[in-house]
Amino acid sequence: MEFDLIIRAQHVITDIGDRPAAVCVKNRKIVKIVGFADVLSADTDITLSGALIPGLVDSHVHINEPGRTQWEGFESATKAAAAGGITTVIDMPLNSIPPTVNVAALAVKKAAATGKCSVDVGFWGGSIPGNVADLEPLLNEGVFGFKCFLLHSGVDEFPASTLDDLSAALEVLAKNNALMVVHAEDSIAIERSSKPSSRSYAEFLASRPKGAENVAIAQLIEEARRSTAKVHVLHLSSGDALSLIRSAKADGVKISAETCPHYLSLTSEEIADGATQYKCCPPIREKRNQDELWQGLESGIIDQIVSDHSPCTEDLKLFDIGDFQQAWGGISSLQLGISIIWTQALARGISLWQLVQWMACKPAQLAGLAHKGAIAVGMDADFAEFDGDDEFRVELDALFHKNQVTPYQGKILKGRVKQTWLGGELIYKEGAMINSPQGRFLIRGEN
Repeated sequence: MEFDLIIRAQHVITDIGDRPAAVCVKNRKIVKIVGFADVLSADTDITLSGALIPGLVDSHVHINEPGRTQWEGFESATKAAAAGGITTVIDMPLNSIPPTVNVAALAVKKAAATGKCSVDVGFWGGSIPGNVADLEPLLNEGVFGFKCFLLHSGVDEFPASTLDDLSAALEVLAKNNALMVVHAEDSIAIERSSKPSSRSYAEFLASRPKGAENVAIAQLIEEARRSTAKVHVLHLSSGDALSLIRSAKADGVKISAETCPHYLSLTSEEIADGATQYKCCPPIREKRNQDELWQGLESGIIDQIVSDHSPCTEDLKLFDIGDFQQAWGGISSLQLGISIIWTQALARGISLWQLVQWMACKPAQLAGLAHKGAIAVGMDADFAEFDGDDEFRVELDALFHKNQVTPYQGKILKGRVKQTWLGGELIYKEGAMINSPQGRFLIRGEN
């Protein structure tokens, strides 16, 4: 046969637009895109009722294995990703034990992940005080860049970087054309805004003010300007910071930014006291602020949407006392992200093509994955079938991630992933995983 697989759809979300097409696959790659009805020969030739989109890329996922595998693991997280149309995830260097801050720790993590991944997986390294000498060796082992915190990370084994630590790391990264992704909240601002333990969401929100993000982002911009290194703002929640990022980009500073489904779909006004399933850091803010984030996306100031999938065990959410200050912060949305965003996009008149840019193309570009994130000749044959008209209620027993705690429980969402392919192989269909884990480890700079 000429091809291994042909997928036909009236709506194929290609790199250049939405059109009827037949996508032809050979040896895990897209080799031809032709007219919908063109006569071709393939081992498998299927026609979809939904839209064909590229496999999504999520560059911000906390898988937590090894060490905190009871929170999440490679098997459960990558199944959830596949069910959400995500075919590539890049794992954060914490909350696993050991954190990925040296080559030995990376080897431990890869060993833990071997044979368990349903989608392709890459790894971020960690930048912490005292490990500058480990950065280049980690890059040589294929990590996609480094993450640092500008305040306490929540786990003691991954300490915060001072501005001096950040500066030293950026010098190394600039020489290697590598990326630093940053949790940008200012520790001093947080300390001065501290509040006592409380069930009150308003008090928790006041303890993580937008100003803490704004100050940290301003400091990050100046460090990036001085070093010429590439930096990326993680999980942006402050609409006030958009003007800072816009100005820095205009000045030629190598800075990008992301936001997350929870900031784009949930608001502080709807969060009840004690509802700690909504806790994350930075926090979910007001409706007005949410509108500003959407404007930031549409104007290009914010580059991408990723999950910041950060599960924990149910007990760490402290549902019995509902204490926002003490509960673990993190929201699980890996499986639901595209549906969450599509529900919001429909109300705002945003196209599926644009959504794909934010959730596939741009995260792939951030990580330097030139073979991911688009339907185009030469790209990996990673796809999902997405039915934008399918409406469903979020039920916990349909979720694949390990601890089925989410603020989206019971919410009605529009748009559902029906099937997912990795390298031309069907891996998920209609609520069930297909075949054994097919995912591969990804290496920076390799296509």
